[in-house]
Amino acid sequence: MRSIPLLLALLVCGTSAHAKTPDQLRAEFIDEMVSRYGFSESAVTRTLYQAQLRKPILEAIARPAEKRLNWSEYSNIFLTQSRILGGVNFWQQHAETLARAEKTYGVPPQIIVAILGVETRYGAHTGGYRVLDALHTLGFHYPRRGKFFREQLSHFLRFAREEKIAATMPTGSYAGAMGVPQFMPDSFRVYAVDFDGDGRRDIWTNPVDVIGSVANYFAKKGHWKPGEPVAWPVSGVTAAHKPLIDAGAKPSLKVEQLTAAGIKVEPLPPAGSKVSLMDFETHDGMEYWLGMPNFYAIMRYNPRTKYAMAVYQLSETIREQYRQLAPAGNAG
Repeated sequence: MRSIPLLLALLVCGTSAHAKTPDQLRAEFIDEMVSRYGFSESAVTRTLYQAQLRKPILEAIARPAEKRLNWSEYSNIFLTQSRILGGVNFWQQHAETLARAEKTYGVPPQIIVAILGVETRYGAHTGGYRVLDALHTLGFHYPRRGKFFREQLSHFLRFAREEKIAATMPTGSYAGAMGVPQFMPDSFRVYAVDFDGDGRRDIWTNPVDVIGSVANYFAKKGHWKPGEPVAWPVSGVTAAHKPLIDAGAKPSLKVEQLTAAGIKVEPLPPAGSKVSLMDFETHDGMEYWLGMPNFYAIMRYNPRTKYAMAVYQLSETIREQYRQLAPAGNAG
């Protein structure tokens, strides 16, 4: 493992000799919170003074699993029997709320459940870092994406003010994602909902709010299309089709382009459908999949194709096992 000093050097590699110091960035941040959002300078300064630089956060963000692991290795983490059974159990416990969320937002239960399974094992592992520490560390000591995390820190302080909680209290992931669904602070402020009507948006301990918030996110940010498919495997892909793969995971190709190029697509989506062609490296070679807009909707939650595929395949397995266990006429 690289030493901390070397890791930190690599993280800032390529930055300008005139790059601003953490203290300069912090001063600018305080000024913005005061002038733009009406915070008092002393309050923001006091809050930031309580934040701690956590070097393990810098190590973690430098080695994301999505880049290190091929699809076989990555899927083995998430497509486990314990996670599948945990999803079935969560669905059984919250079937009424999941049905209401689908009716309200159009997002099927298995997708909501699978998101929670991949993110936090249905709330069992929501992260042990203080959100304040994570966002402060990455906002002021991770130049590569510092601007993004300073924006998240700004949202987080506004979130704490709006929800009337101490900024030192919430915990989450090393990247500052919060609660059972691992919402970043900006997503919380826009998409979290009070789905049980108790006057609070609680994505830490209230499964009703968690379910409603994920469904609302998919409906509004992901533009989920109710009743439409997500993805399925295709065959006949060769090296000559690399430009089609390189077009990206956002659906931009017409299915006719794929079939005209000799790719076997079964079943065929409606004529003129916008699709994507994706490749996944496995222990046994490459897999190729057709991605529909709903696959890209999952990627709006996390922009990695392996993540979205894990959610999709977990959701399908959970749905099948739930249906097998559900009483006749109540299989969802």
